[in-house]
Amino acid sequence: MPNIDPQNLPKHVAIIMDGNGRWAKKKVMNRIRGHEEGAGSVRNIVKASREIGIHWLTLYAFSEENWKRPKYEVEALMKLLSRFLKGELDEMLNNGIRFQTIGRIDKLPKYVQDRVQKTVEKTSRNKDMVLTLALSYGSRQEVSDAIQKIAKRVESGDLTSEKITEQIISDSLYTGGMPDPDLLIRTSAEYRLSNFLLWQMAYTEFYFTPTLWPEFRKDEYLEAIEEYQKRERRFGATGEK
Repeated sequence: MPNIDPQNLPKHVAIIMDGNGRWAKKKVMNRIRGHEEGAGSVRNIVKASREIGIHWLTLYAFSEENWKRPKYEVEALMKLLSRFLKGELDEMLNNGIRFQTIGRIDKLPKYVQDRVQKTVEKTSRNKDMVLTLALSYGSRQEVSDAIQKIAKRVESGDLTSEKITEQIISDSLYTGGMPDPDLLIRTSAEYRLSNFLLWQMAYTEFYFTPTLWPEFRKDEYLEAIEEYQKRERRFGATGEK
């Protein structure tokens, strides 16, 4: 069991959950079965995060580019998402987990939007942990939307171009009000960000693993956090005292 220092936990962990399809192929199953098994890893990691005291957990669940996948797979993913939220609501309520989303949620099917909104509303008073799903999310699209939001403020006279700061940009992103991720985990031996939280991860520590997402569970999650705790985060400064 990894040796975790409870005083040096990442405040915000972000995860790119990759490898469901490859797991299914390895098991000679269809891709949908891989996504279903991946939902089990989501439950496991959310529970582990709550147990050890991670306050912010953000999961890349469905990217803007994922709309290009076969229609049957997209429809199956939407149904799985709706079932997951319905099935996990009591768990979130009982464990103080607040649910929220980032992304272009208006592109989701109406029944999924309704389920998302209901889950957000019912968990809105929970304070122990924040679970964020990135849905129909793309970081470049997020920045584009933020620029449009800021431009409208300038056009209205609420803001001048000279007053645009990094903080105003951050506040205008989908993640406005959230801390930047301290640790990013990506599964399945891929070494790229895939248009995920590009602005927010300027100083994030990365942990890459060949483990496919349906096989990524608590033990390796704790190993990733232990590895994070061994690193010195300098944010551009020197390590000298």
